[in-house]
Amino acid sequence: MSQTKNNAGCFIGALAGAAATILSGVGLIVLLFVLAATRSGDEMVITGPKIAHINLEGLITSAGDFGFGGTGQSMVERLKAELKQAVEDEDTKAIVLRINSPGGEVTASDTIYHAIKQANAKKPVVVFMDSVAASGGYYAACGATEIFANETTMTGSIGVIISSVSYHELLGKVGVEPQVFKSGQFKDLLSGMREIDPEEAALVQDMVMETYDKFVGIVAEARDLPEAKLRKDIADGRIFSGAKAKDVGLVDTTGYLEDAYDRARELGKSPEAKVWKIRTPVSVFEAFGMVKNPAPPQNRIEIDIADRILPRLQPGMVYLLPSTWVH
Repeated sequence: MSQTKNNAGCFIGALAGAAATILSGVGLIVLLFVLAATRSGDEMVITGPKIAHINLEGLITSAGDFGFGGTGQSMVERLKAELKQAVEDEDTKAIVLRINSPGGEVTASDTIYHAIKQANAKKPVVVFMDSVAASGGYYAACGATEIFANETTMTGSIGVIISSVSYHELLGKVGVEPQVFKSGQFKDLLSGMREIDPEEAALVQDMVMETYDKFVGIVAEARDLPEAKLRKDIADGRIFSGAKAKDVGLVDTTGYLEDAYDRARELGKSPEAKVWKIRTPVSVFEAFGMVKNPAPPQNRIEIDIADRILPRLQPGMVYLLPSTWVH
């Protein structure tokens, strides 16, 4: 009899444990959905006239996030979708695009510039350049109606860069001799395993200058500046503060984000418009990642220069970046 009672008790305990596990799992799923909901879409339901706020943050790239918790959506796709959302919303009178980016890939920067210009043709777009909006970040800004910058913003760096690493002498010192089979003379262009010859150097430089010419043409048109003046005094890769950028004609006004909002209200003819911050919805998997990887304690300082201050660039790819960001 005692054994029967013990068995019954074990069974009930196991059943209760299973029920608790199931309830915990359901609770976690509910929590994930709540987290996803609170971090997606609008910050709040806004009715009436609006100024849409969109962020362009970080190294400009067309690569999607396919890691655990990632959506697979690239920065370019996200920004195009958010601009489209703002343009199609009838109550949105103008758009403020906050840029905080050192630049990045040429094609990605050009695609974003084109998307901003298309949106600007339908509704006024005011760019506010935050801490940095250099090279590809400035390239993108040229699609807007007006450009604002903080006086301390780092901007400019109008130029194109491509890099490679030559290690053929090192290979010789350790007794390594590379063997390459190629279909054409330039198939292993920029290979670090051998010395680059003058014809190859000229080919790469021509490609860089072709992209540079397009960049300068876009800036000249957007800022109504003579190309000759740009090439001589401005578009040589140098960095400007926001205040100096205003003096040379790269930005319209210096101020703060709130000033950009006010100007957007003026351009949108809606002085009472509220700010609507558009954010890409967070998936349940991303929410799970937020739970799985909570924020580090406030008393912990993590410094990783290689990954967080300087972007890791792929050799041979053309970038719109300040030279100080290349390593």
